Order: sequence, then structure tokens, then C-alpha cells
Amino acid sequence: MSDPLTYHTRFAPEDFDAQYNLRAGRPDYEVTVIPGWTDDSQTARDTSNCLLDIRYGDGEKQKLDVFRCGDASVPTLVYFHGGYWQRGDKSIYSFIAPPFVAVGFNVVVVGYDLCPAVTITRISEEAREAMAYIWRNADDLGIGRDQITVMGHSAGGHITQMMMATNWPTFGDDLPADLIKAGIPVSPLSYLEPVRLTEALNAGIRMDPKEATAESPMTQHPPVTDAPQLVVVGGAETDEFHRQAHMYADKYGSTERAIGLYVVPDVDHFDELNVLVDPTSPFFQRTCAMLQGKGPNT
Repeated sequence: MSDPLTYHTRFAPEDFDAQYNLRAGRPDYEVTVIPGWTDDSQTARDTSNCLLDIRYGDGEKQKLDVFRCGDASVPTLVYFHGGYWQRGDKSIYSFIAPPFVAVGFNVVVVGYDLCPAVTITRISEEAREAMAYIWRNADDLGIGRDQITVMGHSAGGHITQMMMATNWPTFGDDLPADLIKAGIPVSPLSYLEPVRLTEALNAGIRMDPKEATAESPMTQHPPVTDAPQLVVVGGAETDEFHRQAHMYADKYGSTERAIGLYVVPDVDHFDELNVLVDPTSPFFQRTCAMLQGKGPNT
């Protein structure tokens, strides 16, 4: 079997765009996908018990939105959006929250600064600052800090994996090692070198080989917790996204650390989020099970 960290070298340069530049495969992205999410997110903010634009750091986009069910004792879902670290805004993803709030969870949607204004390395640091802020200020936010699950999509999946690799007591003396109780990386970018080789994407990221290695969960950042994880990928996603999901689950799952892999049937990179917020879908139900501490294979 070939090394999963070198498999991509069989690709010609033009193949990388087909595998990773996913917007090119969705010509409706700017006219249907994003406008639909944006409208649903505005409705979510207008109709929810929420705190908006809570600053957790000095960066322009270092703010978070909190959607509350009214019970601070229930589990909290912290969500990091995607966009290849260079696009997107938390305001587009408020639509993630209402279905989970409706069944009794609290949700935090995190914003972060984007490349090329900052590096991927800095984005990981900002995400840690967000998690520390949420834990330290949970009472003021009206949420619980003892049952936190982290979820992220695409670049947010990479951020999720980086949070699972964070030794929290070394980041802050007051922070517990088990700050995060579960992780759900959705279509994660677990290994960054193939992304660096995708010229159209890396033009905005400006990632060099050193950073691609240093910021890859597969090379430098294994989980430091045995908290369970559910790795998710869309059934209609590219081979590379399936590889990215499988390599992480295969390498880091163990008897002690349960890491499940769930393939959302028949959907691509973007439509899997629409399935996530469908309360009748197995994806939604599996996410709820993770929040409840039931594990990835429930």
C-alpha cells in the first residue's frame, strides 16, 4: 500500500485543481449556495436567543456568536467555518445553530482572521484563543463549559483537528486537559502539502513547505486527547477529500481513542452542510449523539 502522505505525488499539477478547488465544480455556489446560507443565517439571528459579535481577541474577525437554548447546563457545540482559510465569515454560518438549539444544545459559531492577512499558523492560534475564551467566559455567555464538542467544515475541519491536538494546560494554566469532550472534523484538510501544491488556492493562502508540514495534523499534530471523534466526508466528494478523511481516522483511531468515519450519502462538499441541519438526517443525529457523549459509532 502506498504511503498516504505521498500518494498525491502521482498527480499532475492540473489535477490538483480538480481535487481541491471545489467551487469550480459548483457554478451555482455564488448564486445559490452562499445566498441560501446567508438568508437562512439572517433568519437564525433574527429569531434566536443569541449574543452576536462577542470579541475574543484583537484580530478584526476574532469574534463569535452564541446561540442559546436557555439552559446553561447542556452540551455546547463550537463550530468553525470553512473557506480554505481565506474566505468566508461566521455570519454566513449562523444557519448551523437553530436545529441544535431546538433540541436542547447551545451553539457557538467562531470567526477568525483570514489569509493572506494572517497565516494558517496564526489561524490555529486564534482558534485556541477562541476555545480558551469560551471556556473561561461560559457563565457570562450563558452556556456550559464542561461538555464542549468542536466541529468544523473543510478548513474548519483542519482547525478542529488542531484543537484536538492542543495541550490546553500548556496553553493556559487554568485550562483543563479535557477542555474538549469530542471532535467532529467534517471534510477535514488533515494533510496540507497537496493544498499547497494547488496553485489557485495557495495564491491566497501563501503557505510554504515548512508551514504545510508544521500545521498538518498528519505530520506534526496528533490528538493529545482520547476524546472521541467523528470524521465526516460527503459521498460525492473528490478522491482526495476521502483520502484526507480516511488517513486521519486510520492513523489516530485506536481502542482507547474512538474515531469513527461517516460518509454522508450522495452529497458533495457543500451540500453535506444542508444535510447536517436536517433534523431527520443520520448526520444530524450522529452529531447529537456526539454532543451527548455517546461516541462516534452510536
